[in-house]
Amino acid sequence: MSEKTASNLQKRRIREHNPVLNTFTFIVLSISVLACVIPFLYIIAMSFSSPVAITNNRVSLWPVDFTVEAYKSIYEYPNFFRAYGYTFLYTFFGTLISLFMMVLFAYPLSKDWLKGQKIAMKLVIFSMFFSGGLIPNYLLINSLHLVGTVWSMLIPYAINQFNLIILINFFKGLPTEIEEAAVIDGLSYFGILVRIVLPLSGAALATVGLYTAVFFWNNWFAPLIYLKSSQYPVMMLLRNIVNGRTMIVDNGGMGEKSSLSISIKSAVIILSSLPIIMLYPFLQKYFVKGMTVGAVKG
Repeated sequence: MSEKTASNLQKRRIREHNPVLNTFTFIVLSISVLACVIPFLYIIAMSFSSPVAITNNRVSLWPVDFTVEAYKSIYEYPNFFRAYGYTFLYTFFGTLISLFMMVLFAYPLSKDWLKGQKIAMKLVIFSMFFSGGLIPNYLLINSLHLVGTVWSMLIPYAINQFNLIILINFFKGLPTEIEEAAVIDGLSYFGILVRIVLPLSGAALATVGLYTAVFFWNNWFAPLIYLKSSQYPVMMLLRNIVNGRTMIVDNGGMGEKSSLSISIKSAVIILSSLPIIMLYPFLQKYFVKGMTVGAVKG
């Protein structure tokens, strides 16, 4: 063991056994967790509380006068489940198309010996900072006859430059010896990508896939520009409800109507956020594996 390695291990042991540093880290992480969890618990409590309790400001982190009236109102609202279906459609197929196209783009760009690789990388980085703007993008998508179709949500957002660079750097970190051995055995580069590179890239694909799925799930501005109201995803419906453009409650007094509307907004927020939140635990193991994927044992 070299002196540098021994020194690094000693410093790591000191950090691990430093009670002051550990306590400070625990406090900071606890505050961060509470800052994320408390608002979510408050929204859940509001969605299950009665309009009277909301009007009297009696709701904190626990439902008061437990009721599911808000969720019943959502169930009776026909556009909500249609919007939910479109959201799953955009997220699922958008993520698949995006991963497919970014993998095919990133793998060649990870090869420094490829002719034109540097020029292509400069164009990718340039497009991260400069774009044509909203009007040219709309004119382009309209000229391709994609406006008013689900393809306007899938094709224009198939490649994200930031995620593309993540994949390129990950592919560059994979051992070149494996690919060289596959070439000697007669395997084509497409075969290397499918049989060797992709199985080793589970962590990177899961990470980029999660980022892409979150983008498609939360996207509401593009549907506002390119889609018909009957094709809106759930986030667009949520935006209209929060802004007061879509009213679900049609009966009751103004006070009760307003309070129930707040309860319904909270319920819509919960139902629209829960699926994408539940996706994180299933991909957590890939993030952990990402620390060792591509390592050469010897």
